[in-house]
Amino acid sequence: MSKIALTPSQNLTRGARVLTGCVAIAALAACGGNKDRPRADLAASQVTTIGVNSYLWRAALEAVSFAPLLQADSNGGVIVTDWYANPSNPGERVKMTVTILDQDLRADALRVAASRQVAQGGGWVDAPVQAATVQKLEDIILTKARDLRRKAIS
Repeated sequence: MSKIALTPSQNLTRGARVLTGCVAIAALAACGGNKDRPRADLAASQVTTIGVNSYLWRAALEAVSFAPLLQADSNGGVIVTDWYANPSNPGERVKMTVTILDQDLRADALRVAASRQVAQGGGWVDAPVQAATVQKLEDIILTKARDLRRKAIS
């Protein structure tokens, strides 16, 4: 039987291939049936079957449920309400837009914008919205989302 002589560079290439193959086999073997793996956390901050975080989405829908909805896009994470006038103050109305920006349950994944109008001379005139009002609505949504997550854990 004759022996084929390999050059040093061919030996190096062959050795690299063998080493790569061994590493791949070891990695696949590590994937085997380890029954002590932790179970998936159903209440993780990134739970979503829609385009955005489902806890934030449900909490936002609940928080603005007093107003009629114009648009609710769960994939884009946008909720837009129609104008809402509180029956105890019919001379003022508000319109809100809630945007969920991420799949994580985080405070910076939520943005709320509001418009306010007051009745004046038989029509509606734009009026400023207090920043505290928008901040309060964001806090309500975040608190509800965290509560929904806590309930999912227990």
